Amino acid sequence: MTRAVLTLNAGSSSLKVALFPETGDMPLASGLADRIGPDGVLKLKDAQGVALASTGDLTTHEGAITAVMDCFRAHWPDLDLCAIGHRVVHGGAHHAKPAIVDEHLLAELERLTPFAPLHQPHNLAGIRAAMAAFPGVPQVACFDTAFHRTNPWVSDSFALPRALYDEGVRRYGFHGLSYGYIAGELARRAPHLAEGRVIVAHLGNGASMCALQNGRSMASTMGFTALDGLPMGTRCGQVDPGVLLYLMDQKGMTAAQISDLLYRQSGLLGLSGLSNDMRTLEAANTPEAAQAIEHFVFRCQREVGGLAAVLGGIDALIFCGGIGENSRAVRARICERLGWMGIDIDYGRNAANDPVISTDLARTTVMVIPTNEELVIARAARAAVGLMEDAA
Repeated sequence: MTRAVLTLNAGSSSLKVALFPETGDMPLASGLADRIGPDGVLKLKDAQGVALASTGDLTTHEGAITAVMDCFRAHWPDLDLCAIGHRVVHGGAHHAKPAIVDEHLLAELERLTPFAPLHQPHNLAGIRAAMAAFPGVPQVACFDTAFHRTNPWVSDSFALPRALYDEGVRRYGFHGLSYGYIAGELARRAPHLAEGRVIVAHLGNGASMCALQNGRSMASTMGFTALDGLPMGTRCGQVDPGVLLYLMDQKGMTAAQISDLLYRQSGLLGLSGLSNDMRTLEAANTPEAAQAIEHFVFRCQREVGGLAAVLGGIDALIFCGGIGENSRAVRARICERLGWMGIDIDYGRNAANDPVISTDLARTTVMVIPTNEELVIARAARAAVGLMEDAA
């Protein structure tokens, strides 16, 4: 019998999946159901990268899960799921570790939807679809906010009346599954660095940074929602609250219109007027695209400086995420003005995408570590149902 753990990361029109064995870190298969709806596409591959033939009804998340499992069972007829792990963006102030899902937890997580309106509804829809498809299989919620529950009060709080903090208006931080993986991987590769002061830059369509002290989160650039901090693909990052008041009072914009502006029309897309994709901007020959990249780089440099102040210094800077792992130019430009922090990259190593891209004599180590949120979810799901200790 092939006992396995399924991981699901549900978006508004996508479902990222991976199938892990009961033990071990190498997935048996992985892939994506994309453009869920009339034009849905399912792309799955095995551990060797060979495409798995797949068909099915991809008009709903429920149909996509069924199609995924039909494909997996065709290749592993004796497949037995022992747990299903789910990425959930928001776990609130009290969830510091993964949790087995029941109706009480689902209701609690649904109340957090206003804090993560782009992500939470789809994450929970994926859980409900999996519960319906596999009623006897434990469902495990893994929270992007949980990693940051070690933050001190000064990192979590806004200078607003305390009653609002008590109601949940506080900084939560996100991308915690990614940061948890990087912290664990750094401890494996370079334990002397993992015990020190580390800044991790998760740079992608969603982008943030996190300050780690001895592997624990001390501060994050994201705050109450996943809008704050760095500019992102379509999200604004840090913005003066007075701008929002101006948009309401002087432009007559509604809350829904402002939400759409901040979440979907801003960031690299809004600055460039061209694209939310860094690859497209790097290839473009327009001043607006160049300015969008320049703004992104500037904000990254500024946040690295701020997080280094939180830590009282820096021993390592780690890049991960789609941009962090692949854009050699963005990494180089971010590091260029950080020599005062002991950062000095080797341009040959950076061009080769080496794991360590700093020079041998640099005081601060700069690394590129591809993140693996699915593995963190799989490990957490195993631990939650008693299969193994959480190695993340």
